[in-house]
Amino acid sequence: MKIGVLLESFHKPVYESLAIAKKIGVEGIQVYATTGELSPERLKGQALKEFKKAVADSGLTISALCGDLGGGFMDKSQNPAKIEKSKAILDLAKELGTNIVTTHIGIVPEDINSERFHTMHQACYQLAEYADSMQAHFAVETGPEKAITLKRFLDTLGSKGVAVNFDPANFVMVTGDDPVAGVLTLKDYIVHTHAKDGIKLYDTDPENIYNPSAEVIITNPSFAEKPLGQGKVDFTGWIDNLRKIGYNGYLTIERETGENPIQDITAAVEFLRERLSI
Repeated sequence: MKIGVLLESFHKPVYESLAIAKKIGVEGIQVYATTGELSPERLKGQALKEFKKAVADSGLTISALCGDLGGGFMDKSQNPAKIEKSKAILDLAKELGTNIVTTHIGIVPEDINSERFHTMHQACYQLAEYADSMQAHFAVETGPEKAITLKRFLDTLGSKGVAVNFDPANFVMVTGDDPVAGVLTLKDYIVHTHAKDGIKLYDTDPENIYNPSAEVIITNPSFAEKPLGQGKVDFTGWIDNLRKIGYNGYLTIERETGENPIQDITAAVEFLRERLSI
């Protein structure tokens, strides 16, 4: 397995973040491609050439693009535009040398006969077909639902065009599901991971976290993201199970909070190196 970092976690401009990633010794980077200078609308022509050259000169590899458009694919009226934007991000991913776009698809309901299940299934089936045609993956980030619920949904697609970006902290912080066991549950679909840690502060409906149209507004966060090793993720067990299923991709560090992200990410690199050497 290789160590990467989500470039935006440094909270610095793109090219400055690229230099930091090189300095701290990661092997890969993931970048947001939804808006801004690395979006499909703007990263073209000379800008695309310059970015590709900068990544190549740094000796880094792009592990994935982040294509999270917010709210997932739960709203039928918004899905056509989101599907087309997602396809454009995947086109850009292939241009940049990766075949993975990570995304949130919304909250998968347990009721396979529900309208939301049908709406999400319809959208993901289209995404899976497109990804399959390019030998690529839209990788669903774990967290809004338990691993078994996500697996049942993915099984109905009959494809790995929609696969899994496994984030262990999201399980810990939201559903309380076990991320170590979750690796075995989702073993057929994992193509990318986020190395992140955290704790749950109190129980709340995932709808209140992942559904932008939820009626309940959380004023006090129900979870706290922590530097690697300071939360409740069992990284030793998680990595052991990733090894058992033959995963050899990236452990991409994501740090969304904290006053000193560069320090936290540098420490996270060492934390992961130690566990990978066991």
